[in-house]
Amino acid sequence: MAIDVKAELKYYPVSPQKMRLVVDLVRGKMADEAITILKFVNKKSAEPIRKLIASAMANGENNFGIPAENLYIYKIVADEAPTRKWRRFGARGRIKPILRRSSHVNVILREKA
Repeated sequence: MAIDVKAELKYYPVSPQKMRLVVDLVRGKMADEAITILKFVNKKSAEPIRKLIASAMANGENNFGIPAENLYIYKIVADEAPTRKWRRFGARGRIKPILRRSSHVNVILREKA
């Protein structure tokens, strides 16, 4: 039976649509390779996802004794977190709504057989 190594990032102030662009780059890759890829991606959300994968790798080593080079990204998803609703004044006394979206990212690593 495979052991799932989990880590999660909550309430990060980037929209899930933008997070998914980066998440899709590393889905299914070896964890070491994913961290190397994310070091060179020019997106704001690449750094927190890189740290999240590194945290999951550390969880696997420290809690389950799985070597980091044997871990791969089994599942990684970027979901929608609560949206902060702001407003800005518009022409003719109207209100322009602004939605400040945030996201949750969950990653599950497994040991390569």
